Amino acid sequence: MSQAVNPDSPLLSRNMMAVIVAQFFSAFGDNALLFATLAVLKSQLYPDWSQPILQMMFVATYIVLAPFVGQMADSFAKGRVMMFANSLKLLGALIICFGFNPFLGYTLVGIGAASYSPAKYGILTEITSGERLVKANGLMESSTIAAILLGSVAGGILADWNLLAALIVCALTYALAVVANIFIPKLLAARPGQSWHFAAMLRSFADSGLLLWRNGETRFSLLGTSMFWGAGVTLRFLLVLWVPVALGITDNKTPTTLNAMVAIGIVIGAAAAAKLVTLQTVRRCMPAGILIGVMVVVFSLQTSLLNAYLVLMVIGALGGFFVVPLNALLQERGKDSVGAGNAIAVQNFGENIAMLVMLGLYTIAIKLGAPAVATGIGFGAIFAVAIALLWWKSRR
Repeated sequence: MSQAVNPDSPLLSRNMMAVIVAQFFSAFGDNALLFATLAVLKSQLYPDWSQPILQMMFVATYIVLAPFVGQMADSFAKGRVMMFANSLKLLGALIICFGFNPFLGYTLVGIGAASYSPAKYGILTEITSGERLVKANGLMESSTIAAILLGSVAGGILADWNLLAALIVCALTYALAVVANIFIPKLLAARPGQSWHFAAMLRSFADSGLLLWRNGETRFSLLGTSMFWGAGVTLRFLLVLWVPVALGITDNKTPTTLNAMVAIGIVIGAAAAAKLVTLQTVRRCMPAGILIGVMVVVFSLQTSLLNAYLVLMVIGALGGFFVVPLNALLQERGKDSVGAGNAIAVQNFGENIAMLVMLGLYTIAIKLGAPAVATGIGFGAIFAVAIALLWWKSRR
C-alpha cells in the first residue's frame, strides 16, 4: 500500500537510511563491474580505444531514455522504480558473467542505471525538504562515493586475482541492491496519470527541458553538473592509460586505487559543501570548479605515485564541493516546476551528452596517438576555462 512521508522528518530517518543503503550497493556494483569489464576487454585483446567505447554505449542509454525515465520515476513509487532498475543491472552483470558479449551486458546495465537515477535523486525531495535537501544530497553523494571507493578497488583487485570471481561479486552486489530496495517504503506517486503516448512523452520532456533552461538558476545547475561529469568520466579512462605511461605500472589494481582517491576526496568535499553552502549561496562552489581543471593539469605532470594520490584526493574534494550544491539546487527548483524526476532526467540528458562528447574526443585523441599526459593537460585546461566562463556569465 502506498503511503505519504512527512518531508519534515529527521534527516537520518528510516526512509532515508533505506535509500542510502540501497544506493550504496547499486553504486558499488556499477564501479566494480566497470573495472571488471575493462579487465575482460584486456583479457580478450580488445584495442585500447574500445575502452571508452564501452562507456559511450553506457552513456548513450541515458540520452536515449531521458525523455521516458523521468516520467516513469514520477508516475510510480520511486522505491519500486529503483528495484526494477537494479534488476536490469543484475541481468546485465549476469550476461557478462556467463561469457556473452561484454558490450551487450554493460549496455543493459546502462539501461538500468538510466532508469535508476531520476528515482534515486527524486525520492530525496519526497522524504526531506528545504535546507536539509543539501545535507541529504551530501549523504547520497557520500554513500555513492564510498561505494565508488570500495567498488573500484574491489573490481581491480578481484580482476587481477580471478576475473570470473570479480564478475560474480558484481552480480551478487546487484542482487543485494534489489533486496535493499524492498525496504524502501512504497511512497505515493508524485505525478500519476500522465500520458504514455510516445509523442506526448517527447513533448513533455522537451517542455521540461525548455522550462528548466529558461530559468537562470536551473540552467546554471544543468551546465555546471554536465561539465563536471563529462570531465569526470574522461579522467577515469585517462587514469587507465596514464598509469603505465607515467608510472610504468600495468596491473588493474593501481588505476582503481587512484580512482578511489578521487572518491575519498569527494566525500570530504561533499561534507564541506553540506556545512558551508546553502541554496541561497550556491555560487560559492564555482571557484572549486575552476580549480578542478587546474589540478587535472597538475596531475597530468606527476611522475610519483604518492603525489598522484594526493593530487587526485584534492581533485575529488573540489569536485564534491562543486557538484553537491548544484544537484540540490536543481532538485529543489525542479520539484516545484516540472517534477523532481523530470528535472533529474533532463539533468542526466545534459550530463551524458557532455560525457559522450568528451569521451568521443578522448577516443579520437587515443586513436590519433596523442600522449596521455598531453591529453590530460588539454582536458584540464578546457574544463577550467569553461567553468570560469560559466561563473562569469552567472554573475552578470
